[in-house]
Amino acid sequence: MKPLVSILIPAYNAEKWIGYTLESAVNQTWPRKEIIVVDDGSGDRTAEVARGFATKDVKVVSTENHGLSGAQNNAFKLCQGDFVQLLDADDLLSPDKIEKQVVALQEVGDRRILASSPWAPFYFRTNRAQFVPNSLWQDLSPLEWLLRKMGENLHMGNFTWLVSREIAEAAGPWDESLQYDQDGEYFCRVLLASRGTRFVPEGRAYYRSSSSNRVSYIGNSGKKMESLLRSMRLHIQYLQSLENSDRVRQASLKYLQSWSIACYPEAPDIFAELQAMASQLGGQLEPPRLTWKIAWMELFLGRRATQRTLIAFQNKRASLIRIWDKAMYEWESRKAPSGHANYDPATR
Repeated sequence: MKPLVSILIPAYNAEKWIGYTLESAVNQTWPRKEIIVVDDGSGDRTAEVARGFATKDVKVVSTENHGLSGAQNNAFKLCQGDFVQLLDADDLLSPDKIEKQVVALQEVGDRRILASSPWAPFYFRTNRAQFVPNSLWQDLSPLEWLLRKMGENLHMGNFTWLVSREIAEAAGPWDESLQYDQDGEYFCRVLLASRGTRFVPEGRAYYRSSSSNRVSYIGNSGKKMESLLRSMRLHIQYLQSLENSDRVRQASLKYLQSWSIACYPEAPDIFAELQAMASQLGGQLEPPRLTWKIAWMELFLGRRATQRTLIAFQNKRASLIRIWDKAMYEWESRKAPSGHANYDPATR
């Protein structure tokens, strides 16, 4: 019998996107699958839209709000799959993503190997998504994967992975005390519980670029910064548990330096803690520098005002691109034979 794949979708106030995400899950070509949606106390029509897809293979559960990690843990408790596919409520999968990964893992024949896949950001039209390879897009050992992630400031989204139940159970639950970088910390443990990654280039995943209200946006949230700090400490501990070497220390220092911009100069206490971590690694962090194109603004506005102006500009630019892409998406949807209601961009 073919293995069962559980597609787990935590959802919070996702009524605009959950329908497309569920279409993407339902349309997977892998025949044995179950889809579990955990509506994490949404205040909109997320649960109502999701229940429109309910069948014997699509289960929708509503809970009180426990946050992303709590919703992920609830979904895993309900699933029966031999493999687990995590999928955020606004992201999409190519129709054969899971099938390609299951077949690749069956060829390997080792349930402690993780399958990963290419991914690309998009606003509304997946046919405009650009897949830009990086050094994680290949078969790697857990040590090499974490070295590259941290040393080169790279990442792979939740939706790129296909995880065996054996690995998921060995890794343990998501940390519900974290409010930022929960997925980064969790997948460090998943990697440590694995024997390495198998990159499957044919299976593609799409990350929807949304507004600054998304879970991954830090802003001025003190709780998110504290969570980021703890997640970074754990990242370094996990990496050092695999190898205590100079290259590990160098990758860890680059990791701290890359993320220091998230708290400098807005949170000097957090930056000081990062500096202390760097000192323990035998290094020192430099105050993050602005690019030469905007450094001149710092002379007139100061560092904090310059960074806030830059963020506002970037958000406005992204908003304009999003508006244009939405208009083109709706125009193309009207031309699609199936009509807008059933139009699934991930099948294009």
